[in-house]
Amino acid sequence: MTAPAAASAADEAQRRILNRLKRARGQLNAVIDAVESGEDCRTVVTQLSAVSSALDKAGFAIISSAMRDCLADEATAAAPAARGVAPTGGTARDRLTVDELEKLFLTLS
Repeated sequence: MTAPAAASAADEAQRRILNRLKRARGQLNAVIDAVESGEDCRTVVTQLSAVSSALDKAGFAIISSAMRDCLADEATAAAPAARGVAPTGGTARDRLTVDELEKLFLTLS
């Protein structure tokens, strides 16, 4: 994948994640309104479940995006290294390790 195509894919992933989070915010507002107006338990719990699901999906999308970035970084770093060129890009501190990604994934499951 070319650099502009990768950036475009990353931008699209971020847009989708933001849409999920904004949808969850709207659902949370509906839960708050339902509690404030004394809605029945079934309505509140159903709406709360929708918020929880939306947040989980956003979290998994964020981790998925980080995994793709990590794989792309490895592929990009491997190509110059194979030619004897030092890799460039963000610092090692900016990148998540596989163990960190796994830990984040497990916190959502």
